[in-house]
Amino acid sequence: MCSATAVPPDQDLTTRARIRDAAIRVFGEQGFDAGVRAVAATAGVSPGLVNHHFGSKQGLRAVCDDHVLAVIVTEKREVLTAAGPARMLFSLSRIERYAPLVAYLVRSFQAGGELAVSLFEHMVAGVESYLEDAVAQGRVRPSRDPRARARYLAMQSLGSTLLFLQMRVDADGSVDYGRAITDLTDEVMLPALELYTEGLFTDPTMLDAYIQHSPSEETA
Repeated sequence: MCSATAVPPDQDLTTRARIRDAAIRVFGEQGFDAGVRAVAATAGVSPGLVNHHFGSKQGLRAVCDDHVLAVIVTEKREVLTAAGPARMLFSLSRIERYAPLVAYLVRSFQAGGELAVSLFEHMVAGVESYLEDAVAQGRVRPSRDPRARARYLAMQSLGSTLLFLQMRVDADGSVDYGRAITDLTDEVMLPALELYTEGLFTDPTMLDAYIQHSPSEETA
């Protein structure tokens, strides 16, 4: 996965890309019970053309997974490796345009199953990759266990996002994802940046104690 070119929504106008973007919107809005016909109608093509490009609904979903992750990883990498804060501020100013991707991710993890597990593992790999680049650029501190840190950050980000969005579900079961992710960003950016930049504990006592007594250290 993540082999797709990380082109933001609405910039890749090929037929295949239009179908993919339509599928991301449809699956995000309706869930994965939505069929190929709904995707085709949204994309303005025939169901046969959807199958021609992707083979099956399963194949279409795999391409959607690849694209969503590629866009997210590229965006995070560019923000974290930029020389200054301007790239982050630019990204925040356009956060609503990523609402269909967020809705798609929410639906994926709500659906669960092997595809959700696979999506999460590839997401962790993406986090580890862009953090590695940021470490190399001197923008992020190195980790004793880069994979574990990436997994923790992915779980924290997804967990908080899913909780926040669940609390924003309207009476009819819908969510205004554009508004919701804007509100979420406004709510968490300051404490998140403060925590990631300045830390939480005033000394390393708890970390040192854990490292000294953790099972992995004792059996090493």
